[in-house]
Amino acid sequence: MAELSVPTVGLRVSFLAGMAEFRGEGRGAETDQTEMGYEIRRFGPDWSEAAGFARYVDWLLAQAREDSPRRPGYVPATTLWWVEDEEYLGRIAIRHRLTPTLREVGGHIGYDVRPSARRRGHATAMLRAALPVARALGIESALLTCDVDNVASRKVIEGNGGVFDDQRGAKLRYWVSTG
Repeated sequence: MAELSVPTVGLRVSFLAGMAEFRGEGRGAETDQTEMGYEIRRFGPDWSEAAGFARYVDWLLAQAREDSPRRPGYVPATTLWWVEDEEYLGRIAIRHRLTPTLREVGGHIGYDVRPSARRRGHATAMLRAALPVARALGIESALLTCDVDNVASRKVIEGNGGVFDDQRGAKLRYWVSTG
């Protein structure tokens, strides 16, 4: 059964396989402005070496701390991996608070499921498992956004009790209770 896990160097081989799948979709290209795209560009060249991957995992864990250095406009975020046995299936990031930009695009929680693990309920289960973590971080109602044409993500959010708030440009905004 899949479960949330803190990022760990022990999943490097499976993580790299998952990242190769994401890259096959174009993730990590200069036009990919997602957090995953940034991480692939910044850290990806060093992931093949154990020490480089360890530095990435340390950086990822540090992003949850208030005092950690981060890019301008970014807030502390707890990233957890969705893992079954020793297989990396995806990731979920819980942003500890909202900025004006995150209120429009991004919200409190973002998630990705590797292509080979999609359409098996992982995103829905991962979000469900992450809601108590968000609650423990002091988030009573989490904002989630998705593209208007992303029916799968909309179903994940609604399947976890997401209440539609509004549409802003190409994004739908939902609030999900964490309690």
